[in-house]
Amino acid sequence: MLTPAILAEFAAAAGRDGLISEENQLQTYECDGLTNFRQVPVAVLLPRTSAEVQKIVRICAAHKIPFVARGAGTGLSGGALPTAGGIVLSFARMNRILDIDLVNQRVTVEPGVINAHVTAAVAGHGYFYAPDPSSQPVCTIGGNVAENAGGAHCLKYGFTVTHVMELEVVLPTGELVTLGAPTLDAPGYDLAGVFVGSEGTLGVATKITLRIVKRPETVRTLIAAFDSVRHAGKAVSDIIAAGMLPSAIEMMDTLCIEAAEAAVHAKYPVCTALLLVELDGPVTEVEAQMVQVRTLCESNSAWEVRLAANDAERLLIWKGRKAAFAAMGRISPNYIVQDGVIPRTALPEVLEEIERMAQAVQLRVANVFHAGDGNLHPLVLYDRTIAGQEDIALDLSYRILHLCVDKGGSITGEHGVGREKQQAMGYMFSEPDLATMQRVRIAFDPAGIANPDKIFPRTKLCGEKTGPYTPHPLETAGVAEFF
Repeated sequence: MLTPAILAEFAAAAGRDGLISEENQLQTYECDGLTNFRQVPVAVLLPRTSAEVQKIVRICAAHKIPFVARGAGTGLSGGALPTAGGIVLSFARMNRILDIDLVNQRVTVEPGVINAHVTAAVAGHGYFYAPDPSSQPVCTIGGNVAENAGGAHCLKYGFTVTHVMELEVVLPTGELVTLGAPTLDAPGYDLAGVFVGSEGTLGVATKITLRIVKRPETVRTLIAAFDSVRHAGKAVSDIIAAGMLPSAIEMMDTLCIEAAEAAVHAKYPVCTALLLVELDGPVTEVEAQMVQVRTLCESNSAWEVRLAANDAERLLIWKGRKAAFAAMGRISPNYIVQDGVIPRTALPEVLEEIERMAQAVQLRVANVFHAGDGNLHPLVLYDRTIAGQEDIALDLSYRILHLCVDKGGSITGEHGVGREKQQAMGYMFSEPDLATMQRVRIAFDPAGIANPDKIFPRTKLCGEKTGPYTPHPLETAGVAEFF
């Protein structure tokens, strides 16, 4: 419980209008996009500058108060879930684009800037910001940095870490440091690379310099309908094996097509597996490669292959794909969005096993994913009003993650670990691996106050109500003192 004296310190740091402490207003911040876990913070701070962030974090450090940074709250792994007895640092007011440097192809922003606004700011000059998660119109750069967000076009352009050049960071001690450099390939340890994807456990970014890229000469998008996931997966492998690097290859199954069509009317053919293949680059190269893509799809039994006739049709195709998560509400009252990675060659086998697992517990699983890099997004559909079904759905979603690991993959591709996948970390990594990660964490955060109850396995079971953080044994081995 925060004392009136500590609340007064926070108010002095962020201003009276920058402190939220009324219970009814705090409930807005009790969860992120993963609503299975909820915890009301004791206060929310809305700083306007790096200096105010420093003051707030120093107060937290002095009183051993845990803090969690939050952007738009669109995360899907519980990364922005508050800690019991802790505060939320909201970056809603730090939303300015600070500098646009076209000559050096970089843009500097505050963490609360919306992802799509970066591209909007430079599009008139022929540039764009490549990472494009489905929540692109609302998610923030700070959240993208925390989770190392990807998106449909990460196959060719890479994840957020590929596009972050320099970070101004407030460490959990309140120190202000600069990680990375405004130029590529800076000397020394890649601490910016360590920070991106650390999910707020190493500190908070207050200023971020991003790399922007030139818009390609042309962009073409093709959809191909298959009656077999195995044939669609083989087409994906064949396209990559032919030496092409599409900007995106996406796959949607029947349930996802049904939901997206109901929401967006993208005119998708109803089929077992739908591929979306996008190529960009010089006109001559793209046209020649698109002929190859069409041929490879048809040779793998695609019964419909259609090229978007214009930009409006291409944007509609992508609108349907990016609406797939939200559209699930049209075919199921509740659903769990998962995120795992497998080798591309394992796609047919894994999808068939997921279907078998779902049938065994009498649930449905919809699949929409980045087929080009094997990043799966199975959506486990269930009804919370049916006693016990939510627990069955959660168990199925975790077993799907274990399946990904068993096939040589990972428990997350772009959503992060957060609270949701903590136990799965213990399935993927050995104790020495986890202990090494903890040493890195403690080097940045010796007091253990920066988003302390995330990423690493907990003693509590998944789905259990949140409570005081139980630290990892390494954290109490004389290295850090916890609240």
